[in-house]
Amino acid sequence: MDVGASLAKLVSRERGGLRRELLPAADLAGVAERVAELGPRTLGLTGAGASELARRVESESIRVTEFAAWGVGVRRLLAAQRADVTEPYLLVSVGTGTSVLLAQGMGVSRVGGTALGGGTVMGLGGLLLGGASFEEISALAAKGDRRRVDLLVSDIYRPGEIALLGDATAANFGKPRVHERSPAPADLAHAIMGLVGENVALICAGLAATHGVRRVVYGGSTLRANPVLRDVLALITAAFGREPILLDGGEFAGALGALELSGGHEGRDEA
Repeated sequence: MDVGASLAKLVSRERGGLRRELLPAADLAGVAERVAELGPRTLGLTGAGASELARRVESESIRVTEFAAWGVGVRRLLAAQRADVTEPYLLVSVGTGTSVLLAQGMGVSRVGGTALGGGTVMGLGGLLLGGASFEEISALAAKGDRRRVDLLVSDIYRPGEIALLGDATAANFGKPRVHERSPAPADLAHAIMGLVGENVALICAGLAATHGVRRVVYGGSTLRANPVLRDVLALITAAFGREPILLDGGEFAGALGALELSGGHEGRDEA
């Protein structure tokens, strides 16, 4: 299990297959009950809430370092999705905040990060969209157009006046201040995803250049059922000459790594 600030990600091996579940991390009592129902022979725990969950379960548990778990889990996911990808690459965990790891030589090390992430989406969404849930914000964003909210280069400069693309963002959320109007909820949701996605991708592109890495692998629960954020990350990363890889089921990377590192790897199968 990978117990984060918002979600507890569970991966269990049953009869040679993998089962995946998402549970609310705020309800650790419920999470502990689910663990008891499964009755695991081996319980690997990682994430910020791992220690507290360990105190609540009767099963003997093994604590796994979060970055190590992510490194192992992502290798398994990549083997199934993109077997051609070899190290080094940047591994980006977009959770409540964002951590950037360098995967190299079968090891991982943290090289940077940002406080922008799913927590930002939930915080701004709560303030601007009447307490909308993460799923509601993601659904709204898919219907919106952040160009009605963000100030673009073309809003400031005429064509040819500056060596920047006209549709590049000059200021996130800058347009409502200029035109003094109330944006539609869908446009605000799209702008929230743009704010997070653009800045996370810019940071990752810079770190990739610093470490001489071509590929940037994105995972984490904030990307789950969130096509807008995934598209922004891919677009900006590619614009800076790096290859973006968006993991399928990337929210389970830490839990999958905890399963592997705690000894629950007998009878390996496809991730």
